[in-house]
Amino acid sequence: MTMWEPQFTLAAHGWRIIAPELRGFGDGKSDPATTSIDDYAGDTIDLLDALHVEAAVICGLSMGGYTTLAMFRHAPRYFQAMVLADTKSAGDSAEAVAGRKSMQQLVRDKGQAAVAEALLPRLVGETTKLGRPDVVEHLRRQITGNSVEAITGALQALMTRPDSTPMLSSIHCPVQILVGDEDVLTPPALSEQLHRDIPGSELVVITGAGHMSNMEQPELFNDALARFLEHRV
Repeated sequence: MTMWEPQFTLAAHGWRIIAPELRGFGDGKSDPATTSIDDYAGDTIDLLDALHVEAAVICGLSMGGYTTLAMFRHAPRYFQAMVLADTKSAGDSAEAVAGRKSMQQLVRDKGQAAVAEALLPRLVGETTKLGRPDVVEHLRRQITGNSVEAITGALQALMTRPDSTPMLSSIHCPVQILVGDEDVLTPPALSEQLHRDIPGSELVVITGAGHMSNMEQPELFNDALARFLEHRV
């Protein structure tokens, strides 16, 4: 949830912002185990129901993007609009699955700090590495603050998620796609493909940002998101 704090300023524009804590993360150490991306999607739908939210602009970055697509697959009626940031539609390749399994073993054997060291170089862009050590340390705290079970569950959800590509042409609500120009985990070419596959979607490339574009370049991210909300929703 804390990863979205840079976007809370958008509330000044009159938008109600809801930032869910995904199952098992943060203080949710006693939550049921995560087995699939549908667990995160179902939990978020349940939260919207509990808050009596009938339609929303649903935004997800990276794994949150996969969760957003899973939500649309199961319950498209909740979508007033969609924002997909630094994500992709395809499922994991065999190579990616092997990498997730290795990461699961790493966190079991050596703990959360070892996972942070392995992930951080790829989570942020070169601009952030050189000029925003505060962002790197914030991300490190986010990763190490989660339980081993939360991390292994997330990796399980990631490696077993379905390919959402066949569904993209059926998305007819307004869609904004955001990507950092230095993203090496889901490079801009993948967002360009999303843009081609989702009719009428808008693509924005965030300069000087890697995979965590909303944290690395919050002003550029927020400006693009605010324009989308004001003109398309």
